[in-house]
Amino acid sequence: MAASKAAVAKMNAVNGGAGFDPSMWRDFFVVEERMRARAERLAREVRRRIFGAGDGDGEGGVAMSVAEAATLVDTLERLGLDGHFRHEIGVLLGRLRREEADFAGSDDDLHTAALRFRLLRQHGVWVSPDMFDKFRVGTGSFSSSLRDDPRGLLSLYNAAHMAAPREIALDDIIAFARCHLEALSIEGKLKSPLAEQVSRALDIPLPRFPRRLETMNYLAEYEQEDEHNDMLLELARLEFELARSLHLEELKALSLWWRELYESVKLSYARDRLVESYFWTCGVFHEEEYSRARIMFAKVFGLLSLMDDTYDVHATLEECYKLNEAIQRWDEGAISILPEYLRMFYIKLLSNFDELEATLEPHEKFRVSYAKNAFKLSSEYYLREAKWSNTKYTPSFAEHLEVSVMSSGFPMLAPVVLMGVHDDVGVATAAAFEWATAAVPDAVIAASGEVARFLNDIASHRVEKNEKDVPSSVECYMAEHGVGEEAALAAVAAMAEHGWRTINRALMEMDPGLLPAARLVVNLTRTLEVIYLGGRDGYTFGGDIKGLVVSLFLDPVAGIRL
Repeated sequence: MAASKAAVAKMNAVNGGAGFDPSMWRDFFVVEERMRARAERLAREVRRRIFGAGDGDGEGGVAMSVAEAATLVDTLERLGLDGHFRHEIGVLLGRLRREEADFAGSDDDLHTAALRFRLLRQHGVWVSPDMFDKFRVGTGSFSSSLRDDPRGLLSLYNAAHMAAPREIALDDIIAFARCHLEALSIEGKLKSPLAEQVSRALDIPLPRFPRRLETMNYLAEYEQEDEHNDMLLELARLEFELARSLHLEELKALSLWWRELYESVKLSYARDRLVESYFWTCGVFHEEEYSRARIMFAKVFGLLSLMDDTYDVHATLEECYKLNEAIQRWDEGAISILPEYLRMFYIKLLSNFDELEATLEPHEKFRVSYAKNAFKLSSEYYLREAKWSNTKYTPSFAEHLEVSVMSSGFPMLAPVVLMGVHDDVGVATAAAFEWATAAVPDAVIAASGEVARFLNDIASHRVEKNEKDVPSSVECYMAEHGVGEEAALAAVAAMAEHGWRTINRALMEMDPGLLPAARLVVNLTRTLEVIYLGGRDGYTFGGDIKGLVVSLFLDPVAGIRL
């Protein structure tokens, strides 16, 4: 039916005389571009309203109190927005460092004091634990009234886990806070979202919890806080979804790469765990600017896992010697010395490293040599463990630790974490690679290796042993000290705790220029806490973390507006 004259006149008026209605959809389906544009507008608005500045020239909310400044830094970091506001956060941390606040008479003074302590220590600044003495009564014990401040207790508990070795006062704080938080939780006296945050911290304290997983949880919890900022919440949701969209693209590409690799090398005894390794990777660096680094790290992690399983569960000792010889030579001419079933793996190993090198800029290609040397070093330590296994040798605890910390993967993975990082962010510097591959591993790397080894051995001790498994640190401790299983498990768990405290101290003592690189290694260690939570092994037994994988990559993010 022909349009009426009035309708035609209307269409002409709105459509430049062409006679058609404008599209009702326009760019409705160009979702990612709209989300990104909205996020950029929100970031500018946050900078203007909260920090009182235009793009990049803010001085970090000069009018804020210390409590407000600490809360804002914590909120931005837990929402995953710190990358947007690095300068502003630096200014705020400078204020927290300079100003010793007087919290007397404030209802939330314990919370703010503990939050300030944790934030500064996490950013490499030593703060004396004496600041908590004002919360003690005459006998030296903490005031019983603190039990009525669960938010403050939780902050205190998390802060105390930034302890360095031999800080006995912080041991007392952890025991005190944990006791009361557990009681409040059991009695059902905690409301949401504090109840969920306490439960999470009692499993893994906040300073050791992977940042991406904390953001995933905090997005829902922050909305329930009375003083939440709607702009920050919307920006965080958009940023989370934008990063996740990229993660899914990477996961698809890596899955195709892995499927071709795994099927071509035909090492059916090896773990098929690409998704789990990518989950681990996102715990190290989740931001969009680390896309290349994630892909490179995940690929090398997969190759290392294939080599690890070959030494651990399949190859004869003679084959282990041949594999190590080929790895040390790192040359196609070494293929002939390998048994037939390992030749394709070796070819793929060399070709993948060549491809990784090709993705780097000319001035970045030196990085690959560090990763290769670390891969070779891992092979040497895997061989030493294979010798123990084949000769049924039980090493002393110290001897075991010397080898197994190195075979945990951390000394090898430190330069691999840095290999794909773009150098415009001041992380993957030449000095950082020297630090990551020092002949005597830096305290952060060595202690991370200890945490990895001890958590892995606690988990593996609870499952059926493979006939080729070498004695674990738990078993070596039992044999050397003549103690039972539970006592050995407790001792090894205490050593893992000591490893974390060594990491804390090292981060506060190291060259500030190396801190960005060191934090990436620590992020790798943080993810271990989730992988091995409660004695499980979420990498070997992927079903243990399936729910987390689904939540992180697939479950919808509520509240996104376009």
